[in-house]
Amino acid sequence: MVLDREHAHVAFGLFGSINAFILLLSPLPTFIHMWKKKSVEKFSAFPYIVAFLNCGLWLLYGLPWIQQQGSLLIMTINGIGLAIDMVYLMLFMLYSKKEKRMKIFFIILSEIVFIGSLAILVTTLLHCHKQRTTIVGTICMVANISMYASPLTIMKLVIQTKSVEYMPFYLSFFSFLCSISWTAYAIVRVDFYLLTANVMGAMLGLAQLMLYATYYKYTGRQITERQTQGKLDLVEKTVSGAAQKASNEASV
Repeated sequence: MVLDREHAHVAFGLFGSINAFILLLSPLPTFIHMWKKKSVEKFSAFPYIVAFLNCGLWLLYGLPWIQQQGSLLIMTINGIGLAIDMVYLMLFMLYSKKEKRMKIFFIILSEIVFIGSLAILVTTLLHCHKQRTTIVGTICMVANISMYASPLTIMKLVIQTKSVEYMPFYLSFFSFLCSISWTAYAIVRVDFYLLTANVMGAMLGLAQLMLYATYYKYTGRQITERQTQGKLDLVEKTVSGAAQKASNEASV
């Protein structure tokens, strides 16, 4: 029974790590689009700012100085996530206006200072692993829920425009799948903080997918209408230019 529990613990952890890695890579099409356009357009940096903080905190939570035995799986996937989110945020800064670029930079800097300060405080002031786990785990739980809820800023835009153009499907889908995987891992591990965060994440992820299913059919129609209108405007400008040219020649 203990062996089966240990096997389940490792299996769910690996499955959760794989889903988390796919989740981290899911915004790639968005950033390729930004790179081609050389603009962030209406895409928000907020989900990636929250994800950066979230990965840093869970990396801290998985360290053996916080938990008595530590968690290699939690440390590994969140260390990778920290690096990937840094790349995403650098691209945001590259293609944003100066004011927004500086704002993102100072937010990232403040997050790094916060994580570093938290690590120093809990390891120097608290000498019991249980107390350290409670403090860091609670903060991680709040940050994790915020990460899963961060697309809510885009969900408002989706409802207003009736378009999912700026809410990447794969980000929402793998966010939901990832939270389900880590929920199973937390149940086997009996980790209250991980469990609470990911149950909330699963609910929020499901809400995003339902919203996507509701407005997806309108998105293609709106894009087609914009493209058609763009072509009509181009034809109108061409005809108007030709008429103006003919009028000028006639007056000469």
